[in-house]
Amino acid sequence: MTTTPAPPPARRPVVLVAEELSPATAAALGDSSDVRRFDGADRAALLAALPEAEAVLVRSATRIDAEALALAPRLRVVARAGVGLDNVDVRAATQAGVMVVNAPTSNVVSAAELTVALLLAAARHVGPAHAALVRGEWERGRFTGTELHGKTVGILGLGRVGVLVAQRLAAFGMQVIAHDPYVRAGKAAQMGVRMVGLQELLRGSDALSVHLPRTAETVGMVGAAELALARPGLILVNAARGGIVDEAALYDALKTRRIAAAGLDVFAEEPATGSPLLGLDNVVATPHLGAATHEAQEKAGLAAARSVRLALAGELVPDAVNVQGGSIAEVVRPGIPLAEKLGRIFTALAGEVAQQVDVEVRGEIVDHDVKVLELAALKGVFADVVGETVSYVNAPLLAAERGVEVRLVTESESPDHRNLITLRGTLADGSSVSVSGTLVGITQRERVVEVAGFDVDLEPSDHLAFLRYADRPGVIGTVGGILGRAGVNIAGMQVSRDRRGGHALVALSVDSSVPAEVLEEIRVTIQAETARTIDL
Repeated sequence: MTTTPAPPPARRPVVLVAEELSPATAAALGDSSDVRRFDGADRAALLAALPEAEAVLVRSATRIDAEALALAPRLRVVARAGVGLDNVDVRAATQAGVMVVNAPTSNVVSAAELTVALLLAAARHVGPAHAALVRGEWERGRFTGTELHGKTVGILGLGRVGVLVAQRLAAFGMQVIAHDPYVRAGKAAQMGVRMVGLQELLRGSDALSVHLPRTAETVGMVGAAELALARPGLILVNAARGGIVDEAALYDALKTRRIAAAGLDVFAEEPATGSPLLGLDNVVATPHLGAATHEAQEKAGLAAARSVRLALAGELVPDAVNVQGGSIAEVVRPGIPLAEKLGRIFTALAGEVAQQVDVEVRGEIVDHDVKVLELAALKGVFADVVGETVSYVNAPLLAAERGVEVRLVTESESPDHRNLITLRGTLADGSSVSVSGTLVGITQRERVVEVAGFDVDLEPSDHLAFLRYADRPGVIGTVGGILGRAGVNIAGMQVSRDRRGGHALVALSVDSSVPAEVLEEIRVTIQAETARTIDL
């Protein structure tokens, strides 16, 4: 009697744990993987381990760049047990077909609580009072503070952390106002928050808390001119991103007591041990501790481990930031990055939250499930306007939180293009915004083919600008002259108009970002109806 030899055991995927993770995180990986632990900060050890790896879990010390990715032919997913992705080259990973995931909501509670802690510490002079007591000084009268009860707090950026801060400070008996052009007033009102313009926020706040992402538009958003509008007793807190508040202007305002105090967890350049702000007795500061709690680290590790298991199983991965897992038709996949870019362009054109967004998909592609294109478009819509990382799962939630109605519209007929993706939205004043794109040629090159009703043919390159104005001679030369003097080189230009002497649109691709002051100069000089930039 012969016996059939048992098949060899299935190869377990190799998962590299490059930094210290909690026991619960390790347990969440399960026993279906070959988990190998080592010090990811040891570059040689990392590069030696990567050829067999199918997944890597990192925190902040391990650098996954193009060199590392080139040595990892089996790698399917890189998981960051945290929010930021500064140590992961997402573009290189995308080009290599490697999924990158993070834990976008793991630290929101911790960040909100630190914000409140900094506000309370600044209002009650906790830092200098403690230092004086340590020196043996008992000077109670010198450190008379301010109650929060009955005061007004201004929230600059009403995303998830901003909402949590608003809820906590409302419990202190504070009135809450906020500025965020991407949150509808009616939705904010349901939370007891009144939406105002930026100037009113500054003029009307006793405390100001910053909760914005750091983008080209938000860097330096709170500068000398803005601080000059503030109440003399203002306490400013920034536990979001460094650089949003102009630190030189803040130093001058604090030094002269133009504003009362500041609580800072983030700085434009970190480590910030040499910042002059640290020498002021009306500043309380921490070294970027927003996510530094045991609970946040545990949540981040567990989220990363769950994402790794989903990715290795070929299932949908909610927290993927670049490529999406799960069953997606090959013909649909090339449209995912295009839809996301169209979403970002849509937001730049709108300049505010749309009341309704339609994601229209036309052509033969609709024979397949195109729901992922709606998710990718929404991911792009919110990518540049919220502080947390936007994923395919939280993008619809962000839309719902802001009262945005979203619809997916599919149509098999596409007269001008084989397939076409369009984002179309209605703004609060009744006006509409739209942008369309398609893929052309064997290599499926991305093209923007319509902007605000104007036909264009533009590659969605890294830096774009859109100008809408009354059609007349001389405008193009003026725009080119201003950009030239600013050192911004034009890589491509499309001019479209609805009729002779009517409205015209200039779509520009440029080699570098257009500074805000240069864009404003262009807008004023050519009397543009709208002037927008977007850095993809």
